[in-house]
Amino acid sequence: MHYLNSLYPNFNDDFEKLLKSRTLDTHSVKKPVSDILQKVQTQGDKALCEFTEQFDRLSLTPKQLRINQYEIEQAYKDTSLELIAALDLAIERIKNFHQKQLPSDLTYQDESGFHLGYRWTPIDSAGLYVPGGTAAYPSSVLMNSIPAKVAGVKRLAMCVPSPDKTLNPLVLVAADKIGINEIYRVGGAQAIAALAFGTETIKAVDYIVGPGNAFVAEAKRQVYGVVGIDSVAGPSEIVIVTDNKNNPDHVALDLLAQAEHDRMAQSILLTDDQEFADRVDHSIQRQLQTLTRHNIAQASWKEYGTIIIVHSWDKAIDLINRIAPEHLELMLDNPEPIFNKVRHAGAIFIGKWCPEAIGDYIGGPNHVLPTGGTARFSSGLSVFNFMKRSTYLKSDQKGIREVGPAAVSIALTEGLTAHALSISQRLESLNNKD
Repeated sequence: MHYLNSLYPNFNDDFEKLLKSRTLDTHSVKKPVSDILQKVQTQGDKALCEFTEQFDRLSLTPKQLRINQYEIEQAYKDTSLELIAALDLAIERIKNFHQKQLPSDLTYQDESGFHLGYRWTPIDSAGLYVPGGTAAYPSSVLMNSIPAKVAGVKRLAMCVPSPDKTLNPLVLVAADKIGINEIYRVGGAQAIAALAFGTETIKAVDYIVGPGNAFVAEAKRQVYGVVGIDSVAGPSEIVIVTDNKNNPDHVALDLLAQAEHDRMAQSILLTDDQEFADRVDHSIQRQLQTLTRHNIAQASWKEYGTIIIVHSWDKAIDLINRIAPEHLELMLDNPEPIFNKVRHAGAIFIGKWCPEAIGDYIGGPNHVLPTGGTARFSSGLSVFNFMKRSTYLKSDQKGIREVGPAAVSIALTEGLTAHALSISQRLESLNNKD
C-alpha cells in the first residue's frame, strides 16, 4: 500500500505515477487476439468449438453451443427462492431507473419555414459478454441487458463461458428473467469474434457490451467499427473521501470490496487525518483474513492500494477530478459542497450509509462505468448506448429561398460545384416560375 501526503515536496510526481499506473495494457495479447478473431471469422463454429476445448476444457459440437431451455429450467431448480426474490428486486429497481432515461424526440419550425428535429430509435441487436465460471456475475447480466431492453432492442444474444462445465445458475436465471433467449456457452476473444462477425450458429450483432479479461478487452478494441462497443474497460477502482468521524471498519470494508474484484483493482482513500488513515489501514489488515477472495484482495491492496493525506477538502476535490474515478464515495457529514464541485466521476455515492456495493447490485443506476480516468469524457452504460438519433430537415419553397443563397456561396468557396448547383438550380426553377 502506498502513502501520499499533499504537503510533501514530491507529492505531484508521486501522484502522476499513481495516475499512470491505472492504464490497462493489452499490447501483449494483441497478436493472439487478432489470430483468434481471424480464425473465427473464417472458420465460424468450427473455430469456436476448437477454442472452447482449448481454453475452457470443454468439448462441444456446434449444436451444443447454445444453452437449451432444459438447462435454464434446471438453473431455476438450483437457485434458492431467496436469491430469485433478490434478483426480482434488483431488476425492478434497475429497470425503473433506466426507464426514466428514455429521451424525447425534438421537432420545431424555424422562421425560414424549415421543419427541423431528431428522433430516437433503438439499435436492432446487441451482444452481451458475461465472464464465466464460479465467479460469473448475475449483476453484470442485469446491468448490461436491462438498458438494452428498456431502449427497445429486439434481439439480445449473451455469451458466457462454462470452463470445466462450471456455470453459475443465477446467471441463466437472470438472463431468462430479462428475456434473453439466445445464450451461448462461449467465452474469451472468440465470443467477441462470434458476436461481431457471426458464425453458422451465432448471428452477428450491432453492439457489444460487457466486461472481461485482457483478451476480451483487446478483442472489443479490434472489432470496434465492425460493431459498436460500450468501452474497453480497465481494472475497477474506487476513491473514498472521509473524515475522522466515520467508522474505520466501514471504510476499510468499502476499500476491500473494490480490491476483491481483481488483483489489479485500485482502492484509494482520501482523508485529512493521518491517525484515522492508520486506523483504516490496520482494519484492512485485520479484515483481509476473513475474505473468501483473500489472496486477490491482498494483492490488490499491496500493489495498488493508496492512502492520500490532504491538507484541505479543496485539495481533495482537485485530486478527485484529476483521478476521474470509476466509483467515488463521499463519506462526510456534509458531502454536498464536495459533490457539487466534482466534475469527473463515473458514479458517486453520497453519505455514510450508501456504500458502493449497493450500486453494484440493487441501487438502480448502472454499475458499468468508465475506468482509468475515462470519466473525464465518458459516462456509465445507459439506454443511450442502445439508441441513436436521426436528424431530419423538411423544407418548402420559402425555406430554400431563405437559406439557399448562403449555402451556394459557401459551396462555391469550398470548390464543390455540384453542391452549389444542386441548390442554385432549384432556386432558378423557382425564380422562373415567378
